[in-house]
Amino acid sequence: MTNDEILMDTEERMEKAVSVFRDELRGLRTGRATPALVDTMRVEYYGSPTPLKQLAQISTPDPQQIVIRPFDQSVLKDIEKAIRSSDLGMSPNNDGKMIRLTVPPMSGEQRQKLVTRIKKSSEEAKVACRNIRRDGNKHFEQAEKNKEMTEDERDSGKEEVQKLLKQYEEKVTDMADKKSKEILEQ
Repeated sequence: MTNDEILMDTEERMEKAVSVFRDELRGLRTGRATPALVDTMRVEYYGSPTPLKQLAQISTPDPQQIVIRPFDQSVLKDIEKAIRSSDLGMSPNNDGKMIRLTVPPMSGEQRQKLVTRIKKSSEEAKVACRNIRRDGNKHFEQAEKNKEMTEDERDSGKEEVQKLLKQYEEKVTDMADKKSKEILEQ
């Protein structure tokens, strides 16, 4: 592998790790209704787990309510069942045409737990990035061993990987801080 190939691979993998963390943050409940809370929820539809957003239109008419309108009315019961078995802590109101979810306000204790969970998740994302850095460094070591690059190229490549790591760790920290601040403000 060349210097550029190793760096591209490392950067793509770090971007993926940050993207997973971003999606995880999007699904956290902040006391405000948002379609992202239920978007990725899986519903058993004709025997296969299907993301809710593929089965229904999800909207938020006001800050405390989520409305789910299924494209196929026969799937209402399945959606209701999926919501009840999820860890959202909300009970669905099914009127035969759509499901309404009321997002309850969060207590101070719940907010603190969420902030702790965000910190833990951000640390996991950073660890994933560090593991990716380690893999990138191994590729540089191997390429130098195989006489595909010089020691100087290997060392400069490792420096670049370290710069990437710092950049992605900062992204994760920024996202975690913003989400924590949003949760604690309300």
